[in-house]
Amino acid sequence: MCAAISRRSIMAELASDTAMVMAAGLGKRMRPLTAATPKPLVRVAGKPLIDRALDRLADAGVARAVVNVHYLADAIEAHLKPRATPQIVFSDERDDLLETGGGMVKASGAGLLPDPFFACNADSIWLDGPANAFADLSRHWDADRMDALLLVVPHARAHNFDGQGDFYMNSAGRLSRKLPARIAPFIYTGIQLVAQRLLRDAPAGKFSTNILWDRAIAEGRLFGTAFTGEWYEVGTPQHIKPTERALRGD
Repeated sequence: MCAAISRRSIMAELASDTAMVMAAGLGKRMRPLTAATPKPLVRVAGKPLIDRALDRLADAGVARAVVNVHYLADAIEAHLKPRATPQIVFSDERDDLLETGGGMVKASGAGLLPDPFFACNADSIWLDGPANAFADLSRHWDADRMDALLLVVPHARAHNFDGQGDFYMNSAGRLSRKLPARIAPFIYTGIQLVAQRLLRDAPAGKFSTNILWDRAIAEGRLFGTAFTGEWYEVGTPQHIKPTERALRGD
């Protein structure tokens, strides 16, 4: 009984019951592992990357996952077919790889995404801190002020990451882009909460969500919240072993 009450309590806190899981990419940086295996099915510590993301969604109480597919789509669909939680719905991009922005627009146009919806990269690996990532986004969500709320992480909690960061965040949570030749304190985790308003008047076909984020920044409507857990970049084969050691607690 206690577990059921706890589960309902988590679900009640969520801003959406649906997440889009971005699984259509070619996984070029992960080659040669992705020569015959889509990146979402690459295993880390014995579990495919996409299962780790979907398990986190299920743990948070997200009921439905819209998974877009393109590269080796049949393999991803066959792998996910037996899964019951969250419920899996596919957005088929076999005919044209649409990138992140185009993929969200297609799924939204097909009526698969509510307002708002979570979005999560299929290759994201993270360990929650004191708060569940999706509950944390929901708690900070303000539809009147925000077109998107990004989960960002400081460098100290971004494992395997060796870049200069992505965003600055002011005291109100508004995000701005990293300046040239400067280090930005926050890295995008691949997890966000998105209003349908972000997708309005979007370009046709293939495009990056960065285009929509830039407009939201200009309008003061792109926000972030700092992740209090641990996040792992798994972009190349070299990132796998350090991540496995961390997950084991070595």
